[in-house]
Amino acid sequence: MKTRRTSPKNNAEDQLAGCIDKFTPEMAKAIRAARAALRKRLPTANELVYDNYNFFVIGYCPTLRPSDCFAQLVADAHGVRLAFYYGSTLPDPAGILLGGGNQNRFIRLASARDLSKPEVEALILAAIAQGKAPLPATGRGTLVIRSVSVKQRPRRVAAKPARRR
Repeated sequence: MKTRRTSPKNNAEDQLAGCIDKFTPEMAKAIRAARAALRKRLPTANELVYDNYNFFVIGYCPTLRPSDCFAQLVADAHGVRLAFYYGSTLPDPAGILLGGGNQNRFIRLASARDLSKPEVEALILAAIAQGKAPLPATGRGTLVIRSVSVKQRPRRVAAKPARRR
């Protein structure tokens, strides 16, 4: 009897699918659509996945070093966002970046179509330009599952109890 080996790529894709499947079907669909759009836009970027206590994150990097990530797809039970770790230094003439910390800024994504808006594209280009390492000109980025926390906040919003009259 032959045993079937799974390639590391398929294993990582399977793990990623398991992380995304923790969300509601609607959220999972939104995450997959945003990832597909970013993958198409950034084919040479590596994807570093973190399924941590608070958030599910896919970082987009020219290298395998987390500090080189220029953008992250971030999801929790309340929505999907595109975050920029060094977003406070990005030019934002449209004023779409949210957040008030020293570094991180983000935009809420109503759908994956938001990623093709000119003001969002300009932010992505600016984040790539200010990155420590350039994106490879050719090739295909790799998917790496960096960490999956055992303990996590719920990935689905609990239904609110009906109001009593």
